[in-house]
Amino acid sequence: MTIDEISTVLYVGAGTMGCANSLVAAVRGYDVVLHDARPENLDAVAHHHDEIAAFLVEVGFCGPDDVAAARPRISTESDLERAVADADLVSESVFEDLALKRDVHRALDQAAPSHTVLTTNTSALLVSDIEDAVERGDRFAALHSHLGSLLVDIVGGPRTSPATIDLLRRYVESLGAIPLVLKKEHPGYVFNALNGPVLSAAVELLLDDVAEVETIDRTWMTDRGAPMGPFGMMDLFGLDLVRDSWRRRGSGPDALRSRAVELLTELVEAGKLGLKSGAGFYDYPDPSFQDPDFLTSGPTAPAASEALRSALITSAEHLVAQDVAGPEDVDMAWMAATGQAMGPFAIKEQLGG
Repeated sequence: MTIDEISTVLYVGAGTMGCANSLVAAVRGYDVVLHDARPENLDAVAHHHDEIAAFLVEVGFCGPDDVAAARPRISTESDLERAVADADLVSESVFEDLALKRDVHRALDQAAPSHTVLTTNTSALLVSDIEDAVERGDRFAALHSHLGSLLVDIVGGPRTSPATIDLLRRYVESLGAIPLVLKKEHPGYVFNALNGPVLSAAVELLLDDVAEVETIDRTWMTDRGAPMGPFGMMDLFGLDLVRDSWRRRGSGPDALRSRAVELLTELVEAGKLGLKSGAGFYDYPDPSFQDPDFLTSGPTAPAASEALRSALITSAEHLVAQDVAGPEDVDMAWMAATGQAMGPFAIKEQLGG
């Protein structure tokens, strides 16, 4: 069911994330508008929605009839002022560039109705990096979704009102998704702040010749009951995006960062971007980790098991120590985003920690 305060949602940026989120909202009964500065992106919306609809039906989020009923609720608009004219909520998912996001929200703030709530779906920037570009700081927040997962992070900025946070929480619940309201902003929110160190540990294990790609992934999948390992996840995210995230990092060992960027750049320049290009650390559409015999067809590595588990638990403890979220919410975020049965604190307790 929709909530009373929101009828129309505007998605700014008609890429994969904007298309996925807009279709989910339309399925749940909201009118949605997609805006993009590039006409070719708007022309591709229907195709992207077809692909996303197939996934939503396959995982049981909705049925084919729900998708058919949602399509009339979806429109596209190339003019930003016309696109935002009737919006009650805006979700921005443009390229991760601070100046661009600030410019977009400044324009939205000037053109949107006074009641409209503005949100950013940024994964790399902080709310406070953007929010002073708008006058309506009380109605500005981060609403960050995870592709393929029901987890949605909600983060207020310095001026965000409790009423706005409550509105966004109820909106996420109306989508059938799982809201996680962070106590304060934090790079990577919760799940990315947990998963990033796991991926980094995997890359370091590979670069230090501790274990090969398949062995590291097999170890993680066996330990955690996961459908894919760290390298499978990187292929899913896109190796170009993973490389860019390494380039942006302001902390961590410089030597590891430069080696990781070199490894990923070699793959990217060879056209191996992961799932979206048909090749990355694995070959697609039939990567070896999806083989029914993958878990038993090769070795696991105790050293990899310890390194990956330690990276996860240490990052979880850091989030709690920084008062970003409590242990229960950290575990919930991990389980919701990965589909795994245990979060880092439950794993630690199981190990007697």
